[in-house]
Amino acid sequence: MNEKQVVVEKVDDQVYPKQAPFCPHEHYPESLFTTLGSERNAVYEGVRACLYVAGLDLEHYGTATWNPLGGLIQPGETVLLKPNLVKEYHPRDPNGWQYVLTHGSVIRAVADYVWKALDGRGKIIVADAPQTDSSFEKIVHILGLDSIRDFYRTQGVDFELIDLRQEEWISQDDVIVNRRRLPGDPRGYTAFDLGIHSEFTDHGGAGRYYGADYDIGEVNQHHSGGHHEYLISTSAVQCDVIFSLPKLKTHKKAGITVSLKNLVGINGDKNWLPHHTEGDPSTGGDEHPSPDAKHRTERVSAAYFRRLLLLMPGVGPLLYRLVRRVGIRVFGNTEEVIRSGNWWGNDTAWRMCLDLNKIIFYGNPDGTLRPSAPNNRKRHYVLVDGIIAGEGRGPMNPDPVPAGILIFGLHPASVDAACAYLMGYDPERIPIVRQAFRCQSYPLAEWDWRDVWLISSQQEWNGLLPRIADDATFRFEPHFGWKGHIERVIDHTKVRRA
Repeated sequence: MNEKQVVVEKVDDQVYPKQAPFCPHEHYPESLFTTLGSERNAVYEGVRACLYVAGLDLEHYGTATWNPLGGLIQPGETVLLKPNLVKEYHPRDPNGWQYVLTHGSVIRAVADYVWKALDGRGKIIVADAPQTDSSFEKIVHILGLDSIRDFYRTQGVDFELIDLRQEEWISQDDVIVNRRRLPGDPRGYTAFDLGIHSEFTDHGGAGRYYGADYDIGEVNQHHSGGHHEYLISTSAVQCDVIFSLPKLKTHKKAGITVSLKNLVGINGDKNWLPHHTEGDPSTGGDEHPSPDAKHRTERVSAAYFRRLLLLMPGVGPLLYRLVRRVGIRVFGNTEEVIRSGNWWGNDTAWRMCLDLNKIIFYGNPDGTLRPSAPNNRKRHYVLVDGIIAGEGRGPMNPDPVPAGILIFGLHPASVDAACAYLMGYDPERIPIVRQAFRCQSYPLAEWDWRDVWLISSQQEWNGLLPRIADDATFRFEPHFGWKGHIERVIDHTKVRRA
């Protein structure tokens, strides 16, 4: 298997197992552990099938020595599994976390084969930085990650579970009312300055970037004067391999969120990350496509009350909550109207995400970059949880899509291109995907998304990506801010004939 190839595997049962730690329901010849689950674990079967279809260690398949990741991961290495742990609940569905978060059964199955490759000598780290107003403890419990951790430790596996955030916020009515310091990454954080190698070079948004907090001064401090700085988890920098385990979803600022976007979760401070640029396209911004008087009034009002929050930390949050309630009635809910760069013209978020991918590929523990060459890149593998995917108002308020697929590959850009195409989108129209193949400084790939090749046990999912029949792909509903701009136009010459 090479970096241009992506495996797509259909899972028979679009239902996640419920019993953590999500052991397989049957003993496979290569299994290291004898404990079996009492329910069918179709996810484990699916992960196993992905690795088989990928052609990994085929000569030993069906025997105790089958070690599919053995050629990709070496004994004694440290492997960081990076799931999508963004938020512990869905605003409309009590069970909606299943199509918001990477399911624990996917994490468990991949971890088993990683440990097989490590041959008892090495470390597995499961780590992420959820949204700052999320509860890591609740996420861990919902996904059964605590049960997985405890199971592995009884088996002698060196397994670590880390909340990479330095701070957790308590929000009410989407307003921060309290901030709690967290231990963060036990290995600390590493600051990187990409400088002229950043995708923000010549962007022209300096001074108007908006980050993850009300204090826009911080994000602009780190992205001005030719500097483009990021604070990255040292665990993510030091590890030998990153194995990304994203959820297949739409995204309001990036179009889709798969492995390229998933690296937002390796940051130590998300307020170093530009999310959008204030202003509209006529002024070089991407906050809103065509603001009217109502939107301009909202922007001025919001800026005023954000300053009030910073100047009056005691009463500011209470006042801002009252103002927000009125504002929602007057200006509309974010889940219904475009604001804050939540549309197809966001020209900021994709640059930030690709910068993070450059750092992970080329970053050294001392904050420097290795020479730009394919053989200098950190190994970054991907297995996407698309059993129950998310469409529409992603990433945290999507509708479910029981796609029943797992997607595996050795290169994040190739995997994301395949995911976009399978969702029914045109990769060329999604900047985070298109530009991942076009970075000039510290490139992420030396090929085009049109060179990606699908492999599957399903006949219709085999071949060069642009040649996959349109009626063999899904039709995910985009986020409303992206609707009508990224969907692939059906080419009737590519529709399968009976």
